Amino acid sequence: MPYLKAVSLMTIVLMTVLLAGCNPQEEMEFPTEDTLTAGIFLEPEGRAVLPQGMELRAVYDKGLRLTKTSEGFRSRLYNDAARYCTIAYGHLVKRASCNGTEPREFLRGITEPRGEELLVSDMETAQIAVLTAVDVDLTDGQYAALCDFVYNVGGGNFKRSTLLKTVNARRHDQVPFQFRRWVKAGGRELPGLVSRREREIELYFEGIGVPRAAPAEGEDLSPIDIRTGETAL
Repeated sequence: MPYLKAVSLMTIVLMTVLLAGCNPQEEMEFPTEDTLTAGIFLEPEGRAVLPQGMELRAVYDKGLRLTKTSEGFRSRLYNDAARYCTIAYGHLVKRASCNGTEPREFLRGITEPRGEELLVSDMETAQIAVLTAVDVDLTDGQYAALCDFVYNVGGGNFKRSTLLKTVNARRHDQVPFQFRRWVKAGGRELPGLVSRREREIELYFEGIGVPRAAPAEGEDLSPIDIRTGETAL
């Protein structure tokens, strides 16, 4: 019996040593998805703040659904095309690959309602960019379409865009042409961006109908990369 007890004790000690030497993080694998990091997470100036006295305008449900459709929901951590650790509706966890050091909540996986909470919070940056850059009244659809656009391309690119100038000039018949320019990423035209722009146009003109207009004479219709924006205006 003493011999058996000694063997059992040695076994326990050996198992403890082996387990202590294991690094569970090394065993975790995270998939890589061909998705783009949302532009709002790439802003150099950090999180936007509303000017004093200005209230945050919510994005209505139809607008939020548009962003959900475009981003797609993933309950587990993954690395996007830039190898950034991401979860849910394109929520950026960190600008590095997933390695198992992420918050416990994310390591376990999250529900869709929790993913929507993250999206609503993340969208605030886009909302502030639209509210502070647009000088004209917007319908719910126009506002939501522009918020989705900013979520995708970033507030800085939006503020320097011909699209914004067109909106502020109330040249709404030319808005579709400006939306349709933003379809490239990394130098390539992406079908997902083409589809997203069309959904934004449809939402922008909800209840009105997309105008059947021709581009204005001299209007720049050259494609734009969402990562670089318009280099000269």
